[in-house]
Amino acid sequence: MVLTAAPQQAQTSTSQVTPLAQQGENRVALKGLSWLAYQQILNALPQSRAARLTYDRGTLEITMPLEKHESSSCLIELFIRILVLELGGMKLKTMGSTTMNREDLQRGAEPDCAYYIQNQPKVAGKIVDFMQDPPPDLVVEVDITHTDIDKNAFYASMGIPEFWRFNGQELKIYALQKASYVECDRSPTFAWMQKEYLYSFLEEAQQDEIAAEIKFRAFVKESLQS
Repeated sequence: MVLTAAPQQAQTSTSQVTPLAQQGENRVALKGLSWLAYQQILNALPQSRAARLTYDRGTLEITMPLEKHESSSCLIELFIRILVLELGGMKLKTMGSTTMNREDLQRGAEPDCAYYIQNQPKVAGKIVDFMQDPPPDLVVEVDITHTDIDKNAFYASMGIPEFWRFNGQELKIYALQKASYVECDRSPTFAWMQKEYLYSFLEEAQQDEIAAEIKFRAFVKESLQS
């Protein structure tokens, strides 16, 4: 299929990847692409695919997650679901890597995980329209290798209230304040949680995911009861 790109020629760049970092993602960045060209590429790709696209005002980054990335992403999603269930009093709508297009911002993303929690009642039982509905309350991105996209500025412009970034070793939590992110020690959504809980969960899950889940669920219940 022939795709019509922007009048200017798109430039291709690949991120420098160390042998260790190759466990995370492979990336390629196409620069100088119009919104129309991005949409044509997006629509030409199958809906069921491993590659994820991020478009930021002319730059299209295509990410192919590898084992370390996918494992971390899935386990963080499980960790969040446990928190929502065990802490109680919360609702959840999981968006996964749903394409979040904002033509007005000239930005589009397919994050690792996105969730409606506080705003879940506003989007329950419907297909979300990102041009009309509120943005997800929490977005999680795993970026083990270098990315050409400034993810903090990107998701701040979309109005995402809380943003988690995990680089394979460290979790950084950001809260949106006055159109930009401020790094926090604890999650505004899950104030009880400490980052060390996630680190321990991820480490134990490398050996046995089921055992790690059972242990963490019990830990949350016991901690809340004490």
